[in-house]
Amino acid sequence: MKLYHIGFSQSDFGVDAPQTVLLSGEPERSQYIAQTYLQNVKLLSQYRGLNSYLGYLPNGKPILVATSGMGAPSLSIVVNELAQVGIKQFIRVGTCGSIQPHVPVGSIVVSQAAVCRQGAALDIAPVEYPAVADPFLTVALIETAHQLDIPCHLGITASVDTFYEGQERIESSANTHLQPWLRGITSTYRQLNILNYEMEAGTLFKMAGVYGLSAACICAVVAQRTQAESIVVADKATTVSKAIEVAVQTVSIFQPPNL
Repeated sequence: MKLYHIGFSQSDFGVDAPQTVLLSGEPERSQYIAQTYLQNVKLLSQYRGLNSYLGYLPNGKPILVATSGMGAPSLSIVVNELAQVGIKQFIRVGTCGSIQPHVPVGSIVVSQAAVCRQGAALDIAPVEYPAVADPFLTVALIETAHQLDIPCHLGITASVDTFYEGQERIESSANTHLQPWLRGITSTYRQLNILNYEMEAGTLFKMAGVYGLSAACICAVVAQRTQAESIVVADKATTVSKAIEVAVQTVSIFQPPNL
């Protein structure tokens, strides 16, 4: 039976079912990955804009590319249903805003863990449950980035539910009156050596822990919050392509350890 939101079932994979998915918030990015990096691509569903594609890497390895939508609530639905069709390994390929001066636009961030300030995650596990990435998959992403000579930073990510208030955007927001506890939050996170803001990794990591899955997150830096609130649109496509290339090449060669 087809899963309600993702619009396909395990039987749609055929005999060579994938166990790995590259997750993107944008359906356009999912389509780009599938059409640019995969062979024998099959569109599984476009329901609700959650585009999903089955394809094969050049070495013949099957892989799924899927859209998670914006934010943790949408991602939590997609991850749950992908787990039901047999996906074991999740790599989020996203975008983020740097909050550290040494992490410039054009580089990528691989998250080793997340400050999970997300309501959806509270339905998965208690607030104190750690939001941590798979260490082996995370190291593999870093090693691939180094091999490709792509500037890459490893660290802690702030995963929050809102793009404007939650990331302390005032100048570019319709709401200039932040709650008191959010005023200065970016400076506080900077002092805590948190590298970046994004909106999905924390919930993904907690779900992976609870569900017994493997998860990692790699993000293209498209905003430098020490300088401005805005996204540097001119550099976005190039930077996102770097993150995608690292993720795809990592999946091609990664072998989970036998523990």
